[in-house]
Amino acid sequence: MIDEQIALAENGGEAYIGVKINSLTDKTIIDELIRASKAGVKIELAVRGICCLIPGVKGETENIRVISVVGRFLEHSRIYIFGKGEEAKIYIASADFMTRNTLRRVEVAAPVCDERIREQIVYMFNMIMSDNVQARELNSSGNYVRVENDNETVNSQEHFYDMAYEQAQNAEITQITG
Repeated sequence: MIDEQIALAENGGEAYIGVKINSLTDKTIIDELIRASKAGVKIELAVRGICCLIPGVKGETENIRVISVVGRFLEHSRIYIFGKGEEAKIYIASADFMTRNTLRRVEVAAPVCDERIREQIVYMFNMIMSDNVQARELNSSGNYVRVENDNETVNSQEHFYDMAYEQAQNAEITQITG
């Protein structure tokens, strides 16, 4: 799917890869993401822990943005998005992009086909990438720096917590009155 996005970029299309994982250490995948960046694919990575890819290097990884969001909740969701809009291929999975996962384990990624769930996943991914409270951005020097911008304050974990609480409350009210 990385190759598909590279071909799209080389043909002048809007190519995109979005990934949410806990670690990125697999050299083969890193090399493919670098190749995609060089081709003009916009890449957004939310990597909570270890990240062996340095973004923002001119001529190499300048189309890659890496953030890490660490808060009071340990998140285990993995999201892979290839493309934009209705044409996007969206997967959820259990695996990180670590060599131990790609070479020594059998890992499964499930495609998300339901439109409502696809929209929710893209919304959640975009919210994580917009976090400017807990997020730290990896720069081309290999340092994590606080995300600073003039955008509305976004704490993605607290936002999701509030959403879940509100949905639970609404479900409870529906059961009582239903």
